[in-house]
Amino acid sequence: MAVQDHDAYWHPGLETQSRADWRQLQLDLLKDHLRHAYDGSPYYRAAFDAQGVSPEDLRTLDDLRRFPFLDKATIRDRQIAVPPFGDLVAVPEREIVYISASSGSTGVPTASPFTAKDFEEWIDYEARQFWSSGLRPTDRYAHALNFSLFVGGPCVLGAQKLGALSIHAGTLPSERLLAVLGQFRATALWTTPSYAWHLGETAQREGVDPARDLAVRRLFVAGEPGGSIPETRERIEALWGAEVYDYYGLSDIFGSCAGMCVEKDGLHWAEDHILVEVLDPETLEPVPEGERGELVLTTLRKRARPIIRFRTGDVVSVTTEPCRCGRTSLRLKGVHGRLDDMLIVKGVNLFPGDVEAVVRQDPALTGEYRLVLERVERLDRLTVEVEHTQGFNGDVHDLRSRLRRQLKAATGVGAEVALLAPGTLPRAVHKAKRIDDRRQHVWS
Repeated sequence: MAVQDHDAYWHPGLETQSRADWRQLQLDLLKDHLRHAYDGSPYYRAAFDAQGVSPEDLRTLDDLRRFPFLDKATIRDRQIAVPPFGDLVAVPEREIVYISASSGSTGVPTASPFTAKDFEEWIDYEARQFWSSGLRPTDRYAHALNFSLFVGGPCVLGAQKLGALSIHAGTLPSERLLAVLGQFRATALWTTPSYAWHLGETAQREGVDPARDLAVRRLFVAGEPGGSIPETRERIEALWGAEVYDYYGLSDIFGSCAGMCVEKDGLHWAEDHILVEVLDPETLEPVPEGERGELVLTTLRKRARPIIRFRTGDVVSVTTEPCRCGRTSLRLKGVHGRLDDMLIVKGVNLFPGDVEAVVRQDPALTGEYRLVLERVERLDRLTVEVEHTQGFNGDVHDLRSRLRRQLKAATGVGAEVALLAPGTLPRAVHKAKRIDDRRQHVWS
């Protein structure tokens, strides 16, 4: 039974069990899940057979390493080959009650199907996550995420499940959303880090102080690394006078799969739903706990379309150390970027989030930035474009020099700094575009 009062946990026994119990639960679930995938999905039957493995070969969690990987391109290609949902689906269509879809850069939306049980279990997890972040039945929660096939849309039902008054705001224009937040005195809001910043700036331009004039005291953010970058989180918190909690999800499984509790020390993972591997993207071997690697995910319960060893492309680090909140689930300590967002500059691997950590800690800057890469006489040149704050009257040369030193120390890459007037860089209403790579033959 779910907790329905002000206790700390939604599912106390599950959330505080030992690491050994977590591993045993995952092993039991995974054995059944691999058998379900093999029996129900033509794709997995062929993929396992080609790899020379069967569900019975899994005796320990380490045995999962014998099974083949999956990636986004394969999901998309199998959907095209066997329309409309692809042959990864492991149940008859009559059991599918909901689909979300991601647009993707190819323009071919990939569907994520759910059975009724899949959907119910997903929403219960969202309620558990909201509860861990301090949302309670006394809250008024505004869900400012896209509802048009976006897998983050139904997460609002998790807030409703725990009893919060829920406002299905969706992607309203900023001025209208601010009016809704003010009219209904919303106490919690979910959006992206970039849009939280943009919305706060829009409020200020309209003469509204988000911290003083609005009632939002909890901001849930997802879709970008910024919520786990302390400097970014603290700037948004100062702007709104609210606590910021980072969430992580992906369309191919379900809404938010991990989120910060009130301690804000990493993102607790849905380990009873998804098994996590963190692998070296070159060797595909596990990295030591705490080190950066590619996040690889395997569903444990999703019946409609099992996902086995999915290479997300996200670069993360994790820990199994117990949290101060008492929860024992694995935590993401950081989503540092994406492999396809990773830049190689002068032989150094660079993520936008590494630059963001420097830019967002300087009070002389608005916090907006863009990385411009050019190739000049066969050499890489990186320029970090930033904006000074309104009314800045300091020494421009000193500010540029300070930023160059800090960026070099933080990233190992020497960069030029272009200091721009506030409002020069484009504001994002969804995910921010942080990279302008003008190089030719970038990977040569």
